[in-house]
Amino acid sequence: MEDAATRVVLDRELKRLDRRVDELVALVARLKDENRALRQRQDTLSTERAALVQKNEQVRARVEAMIGRLKTMESNA
Repeated sequence: MEDAATRVVLDRELKRLDRRVDELVALVARLKDENRALRQRQDTLSTERAALVQKNEQVRARVEAMIGRLKTMESNA
């Protein structure tokens, strides 16, 4: 009788552990997907940032050139 009761307890515990392992496997899969999406988003944002920095530098150069031309015009006037 004790062996049967022990088996029942062990079976319940194994089923509980099996469910927990399944939950953890599903969680790992979700986290991998989320991590992949976050890495893709980070790559996109890095690319966008690099483009904005480049545009900013171009605008800065144009503004500095305009200021230089205005100073030249002012000194010639």
